[in-house]
Amino acid sequence: MGETDKSYWLLSETSGVGETHDPRLQRNLPIFEGMRWLKAGWRDLWIHPSSSIAYGIGVFVLSVAFIWTLVQFGRDYILFPALAGFMIVAPFLAIGLYEKSKALEEGREVGFGSMLRVRPKAGAQVFFTGLLLCLLMLLWNRAAVLLWALFFGVTGFPGIENVVWILLGSPYGWAMLLVGTVVGGLFASFAFAISVFAVPMLLDRRVDALTAMGESMKLVWNNLRPMIAWGAIVLASFAVCVLTGLIGMIVIFPMLGHATWHAYKAVAGPGLDP
Repeated sequence: MGETDKSYWLLSETSGVGETHDPRLQRNLPIFEGMRWLKAGWRDLWIHPSSSIAYGIGVFVLSVAFIWTLVQFGRDYILFPALAGFMIVAPFLAIGLYEKSKALEEGREVGFGSMLRVRPKAGAQVFFTGLLLCLLMLLWNRAAVLLWALFFGVTGFPGIENVVWILLGSPYGWAMLLVGTVVGGLFASFAFAISVFAVPMLLDRRVDALTAMGESMKLVWNNLRPMIAWGAIVLASFAVCVLTGLIGMIVIFPMLGHATWHAYKAVAGPGLDP
């Protein structure tokens, strides 16, 4: 290979982190730009609010039914991982909210029925994305069960009423919380990166699921600081939902869904082919 050959070979040359950035995808947004997206989401929520609130109630009812099913069938040991895993599939569940914000942007009327009968430009690719996100959530739940077995052995689950004291009252519990937070953080970061813009993009453009996920990850990587801040806002908002017994989801979920559409338009909108 000649000296002028710039091909990259596995054992001869490696690229630095800086080379993975693409100036065409960098928006140079302020770190707390997410607060502006949240404000825009709040505004969309209260334009014809009945449709957004009804959507939030629907997600709340589905969440409560899911938790009830876990408890009734003796699967309460995956309740906490399932609550955390909800954030993985949430972008797919919010597609009707993206449709409403898109319609408002275009000056169209959209009702609750239209939000449920969304017709993405990418067609069935959006359902393939939803399937992949569900599989990722199942993988996280399995990893959580394995972590429990690693620290506490193959023992029966002590029940929701006792698990908090076990985790906080023993060195093994604290160790599991530490390792679980790291592992869960890796899952959450990956899921957030591939999904935050993928589902809105599938609604807005004719692309396939894997391309949308790849573009989403590139956009997050090239706008890392504001996206980390946005992820923290979403996490804090979801924590409020959990602390209110999921009732807060009736308002918070639609607000975040609408805000995510504005985040997509701000970060993914310019510079990408339709």
